[in-house]
Amino acid sequence: MGVSVLILTLNEERNLPACLEAVRWSDDIVVLDSFSSDRTVEIARSFGARVVQRRFDTWSSHQNWASKEIPFKNKWVYYSDADEIVTPELRDELLRIAGDPALAPVAYRLRYRNFFCGRWLRHCGIYPVWVLRFYQPDKVRFERIVNPVAVVDGEEGRLDGHFHHYSFNNGLQAWFDKHNRYSQQEAIESLRSLRGSPLDWRALAGNAVARRRLLKELSFRLPCRSLLRFVYMYLLRLGFLDGWQGYTYCRMLAIYEYMIELKVMEIERRERGLSV
Repeated sequence: MGVSVLILTLNEERNLPACLEAVRWSDDIVVLDSFSSDRTVEIARSFGARVVQRRFDTWSSHQNWASKEIPFKNKWVYYSDADEIVTPELRDELLRIAGDPALAPVAYRLRYRNFFCGRWLRHCGIYPVWVLRFYQPDKVRFERIVNPVAVVDGEEGRLDGHFHHYSFNNGLQAWFDKHNRYSQQEAIESLRSLRGSPLDWRALAGNAVARRRLLKELSFRLPCRSLLRFVYMYLLRLGFLDGWQGYTYCRMLAIYEYMIELKVMEIERRERGLSV
């Protein structure tokens, strides 16, 4: 039994060749493209990938649409962004699991190694983060408009292998542009959390994913979020061990947090009819 691969793209001509090269072993590669204006579609087809196009709206609805509307050839789907590389170890693990129908999990989480200026950022408070990327499409749905959270109908498992994430391949300008968009969406999610149900502290006794989600909800309620995130990542999680790359990355994520704070303030002021 094989593994289908789903790759989401928008103007990814720089990243896509390496991503596709790393998944040539798949007999069903699907590129869900948001009407790129560069050579993304041409490159995808040159690797034999199927190209499906849909206008991007939100992360969760885009991924849920893919699970429901794309007829994947295989029961199992591995989801990848274009700036990610599947390692040989991960490839072997995916194929082994897909070929064993006796295994109970219907979805798997795995870790990734994030690289900046040639260095794996092992510390910085971001490793290990367990993300759900390997799943049976009819058993998973995604929530939140940005940085979606997976809800699984069935048992979850964990993989030993990693993928490699090169989030700066398109340059710092692209990174800041993307996080400017994300910060607006995170501001909306922050206000939803603040105005929604109280925190469910029982999640502290749950799994790592539930605890991480609770801590994120808690962060929405803390003052000086950007400063606290820098202290947490650079000092408490030993980001300083990642050299100047770690310092720079921690500063950049603190800036991102401050952008979210400012946009929450902006939304609230506009709701009250005040100027910004």
